[in-house]
Amino acid sequence: MRKISKNEVLEIGKNAKEASRFISLLDPNLKNKILKAASENLYKNLSVIIDENKKDVLENRDKLTPATLDRLVLDEKRIKSMCDGLIDISILNDPIGKIIDKWDRPNGLKIEKVSIPLGVIGVIYESRPNVSADAAGLTLKSGNTLILRGGSESFNSSSKIVALINETYRDFNLPVGTLQYIPTTDRSAVGHMLNMDNYIDVIIPRGGKSLIEKVLSDSKVHVIRHLDGICHTYIHKESDPDLCKRVVVNAKMRRPGICGATETILIDHEVLDSHLEMIISALINEGCLIKGDKDIVKISDSIELANERDWSTEYLDKIISIKTIKNGVEEAVNHINKYGSGHTDAILSDNKIAVDYFLNNVDSGIVMHNTSTQFADGGEFGMGAEIGISTSKVHARGPVGVAQLTSFKYKVLGTGQIRP
Repeated sequence: MRKISKNEVLEIGKNAKEASRFISLLDPNLKNKILKAASENLYKNLSVIIDENKKDVLENRDKLTPATLDRLVLDEKRIKSMCDGLIDISILNDPIGKIIDKWDRPNGLKIEKVSIPLGVIGVIYESRPNVSADAAGLTLKSGNTLILRGGSESFNSSSKIVALINETYRDFNLPVGTLQYIPTTDRSAVGHMLNMDNYIDVIIPRGGKSLIEKVLSDSKVHVIRHLDGICHTYIHKESDPDLCKRVVVNAKMRRPGICGATETILIDHEVLDSHLEMIISALINEGCLIKGDKDIVKISDSIELANERDWSTEYLDKIISIKTIKNGVEEAVNHINKYGSGHTDAILSDNKIAVDYFLNNVDSGIVMHNTSTQFADGGEFGMGAEIGISTSKVHARGPVGVAQLTSFKYKVLGTGQIRP
């Protein structure tokens, strides 16, 4: 793969900036029509996308962890889900031009706070080719232009997905800067993007810890960050054991390699015997390696003793850590706020006081009650899709969907007032 020059990346930025005003003013009905057409074009070319994805899988099979390889693979079901995501985005309410708030001043001025696009969004991602379609749909719907820089692992898949969407965009005469894919795996392209604050308004990184840290360290552009998904499920002493088993196994094992997978179970010591043994048995039956504190290892010889590092590890694999809670919901919350990543945490409990305390005091973007952390997903939230789960507190938090890809401006309406 050839090296890409700084000037080439700058030209991509200029194209995006020039196109952003046109896209910001697109008619909502036209945006929806384009998204539906793009979905149809992707599905029509399903076999082509699978063929390109097979190239990526073959080239990277020996380089990736099982979890990362799972994120890379595209089959008919996943491509259909990607296409459905574009349709779901198309039927959402348009997020642009909404009056967020309005009020009158004593001097007669009328003030409106109105939603507008962010402008140009840069997405840097690694092994998830579906991000290409999700990001394209979300940015068009929210009136933004998009620059994608995919990882080497998904280069063939992501390039083809973007090319197919751009076929549809050309049919509707959208400007070339609407959706662009940086055509290289050369890592210097990332550095160029991070310095393009004259052209890019927001950077969203999707990938491993090293990528996120590089972006946060080097970017001159505002970053909506997506850090580790160190997610917890806390089993409270007043909870249904069958519900706990069902939810915990799903939270860990449905797809162990996604950011919403539970990595640590916290469990009240009062229910170790009644709840945990059958949960451990079910996890082991599905091939999960279990690490636990000194109370947990007594339950089974197959459990390894956890160390301090395990409490802050995102395994992204069939591995889970379990910690005994001896002082109730307050201890569980303190553990999560100390070791978690601010992503997604759940409590399984029938005690309203404990549930309310947990939901109000856990400092995470998503907090849940009696359900699986694997629901931490923009599509599952009814957002159509997401670009990521933000663990930031500034600008966006939790699933980043169309509403989170907007800013606002104030419209001040007068009748000739002057300031004394």
